[in-house]
Amino acid sequence: MNVALPENLLFLAQVLQENLRAEVPSGEFLQIRCAVNNNRLMILTQHPKGVQPDTEKIFVVLEEALQLLSFHQEQLVELFLRVAGQKLPYTKYSLTLKKRGGDGGDGGDGGDGGDGGDGGDGGDGGVVFSLSSATSATPVEPIHQVKPFRIGAALVLMTVLGLGCAAYFLTRPCVMFACQEIQTAQQLQRSFRQMTRRPRSEQELVKWQQQFNAVSASLTTIPRWSFRYQETEQLSASLSAESEKINQVVKAFQLASLATQKGQIAAHSLEELQDRQQLWRQAIAPLEAISFNSPLYGLVQPKLWIYRTNLQIVKQQLFTEEKWLKKLEAAKAVAQATLGLETSAISLQDWQKVQSHWLLIVNVLSAIPQTSLGYQEAQKLLAEYKPSLAATSDRTTKELLATKTYNQAINAANLATSDERQNQWQAAVAHRSLALNAAKQVSNNTLYYSQAQTLIQPYSTALKQAEEKLQATNSFQKTRTDLDKTCSGTVRVCNFAVDNQGITVWITPEYEQILSSSLISANGQGNPNIVASVTQHLQTLKQALEAISDNANLYIILYDTQGKLIHSHIPGR
Repeated sequence: MNVALPENLLFLAQVLQENLRAEVPSGEFLQIRCAVNNNRLMILTQHPKGVQPDTEKIFVVLEEALQLLSFHQEQLVELFLRVAGQKLPYTKYSLTLKKRGGDGGDGGDGGDGGDGGDGGDGGDGGVVFSLSSATSATPVEPIHQVKPFRIGAALVLMTVLGLGCAAYFLTRPCVMFACQEIQTAQQLQRSFRQMTRRPRSEQELVKWQQQFNAVSASLTTIPRWSFRYQETEQLSASLSAESEKINQVVKAFQLASLATQKGQIAAHSLEELQDRQQLWRQAIAPLEAISFNSPLYGLVQPKLWIYRTNLQIVKQQLFTEEKWLKKLEAAKAVAQATLGLETSAISLQDWQKVQSHWLLIVNVLSAIPQTSLGYQEAQKLLAEYKPSLAATSDRTTKELLATKTYNQAINAANLATSDERQNQWQAAVAHRSLALNAAKQVSNNTLYYSQAQTLIQPYSTALKQAEEKLQATNSFQKTRTDLDKTCSGTVRVCNFAVDNQGITVWITPEYEQILSSSLISANGQGNPNIVASVTQHLQTLKQALEAISDNANLYIILYDTQGKLIHSHIPGR
């Protein structure tokens, strides 16, 4: 079969161009032109100026495609590569294609065919070309865009190709006859979109996904030269998008299932709760992308509401746990500071501050609930801090009592001093006694103990002095009372004065007048009994005054109204 028609080169250009598109990353930008000059097959590949194709890859793909063809004789081929719009190529590659065939029967080299039949099948079934010296062709629109290319194209192929290769090209899916793969894909897509937007189970989604994958795989068998190839690509992209949505939903369900399983076990750390939160977020995100018009909408919406609710629950758990853990960490930090303050405490105020800190720490730790992640650590710390609180409370109470007692001693001593200035010795003795007892009661190992000890000796001395003063005052009072009784009567007998030096008594003029009158009357009457009675009365007065002098341990002097000494007495004599 010797074909020298332009269609021969057109088909060759199409085949080579489709190979480049399939094998070279920038193949969609490449354009092939074929020509014959002096029995040399010249193939020009050009590309836009901005494209930088892989030159070596292009030449390798073209050579491999040409090796599948059969020629009547050895064929010199020159490959050129240039930028579109330029006159000259910027690189070139030459090769020689060996003659193929020969084993195909009496057809010779599989070329002329003539009346001798088909000349075999061209040996190994390759494409057989017979090139004239002035034939050229420019590639036409890609094969998958040529709508009319059906039976006529098949005839051209049958003319150009050997029977074996032609059978291969023409029996590929969706080349000549009805495209069952496309029909199956379209039916699957319609069935899915007409589905009741509420699949019965997640397992049903998995089945749908498997069907999509199987149908998508069948579409990949449709060759690029099929007149329905573009339609296949669009359908495949649509199925892939649907399958991806199903895949995302299935993954979301799986993530939610994992989050649910983890949620059934109590978390032991914030990281576990954060992991669950992330799982719910990852499950929610793809479901939110499902639109109202999607067949999946009815399935994902109820679950989306549940997932959001679970996410909020986990977020609240995280918030609560973070709050308690922050309190736990704060309590530990305050405890460290309190230990330092306790070591350096030097006043009641310091100990009260330490006590208030330990109380605050214990209250915070005690408030951490049993359900919290920090509960066990809080209980451990409570076992450590509660004894510190008890010891500090005891120390603070002891210091407070010591401070009050010490201040009570100081205040009582000040009151005693004031009493003494007013000669109120009874009150002074009471306050001195209170001051001394308070100083002695200040507890050992307290801040005021040493100061209280320095007060005991002076307070004891002051109490003794006050007691002596009180005793003296009481003695004077008794002496005055006794003197008042002795000097009293129907007619007052005497007046007196008492001081630390002694007792001075004066006969009153009234009493002296009675005594004088009695003596005068007795002398006039010559009655000795009256004289004896007057003398006896004076003697009794003297004896009473001497007794008072002895009791008071003070000397006593008795004068008449003229200041004349009547009698004197010194105690102990």
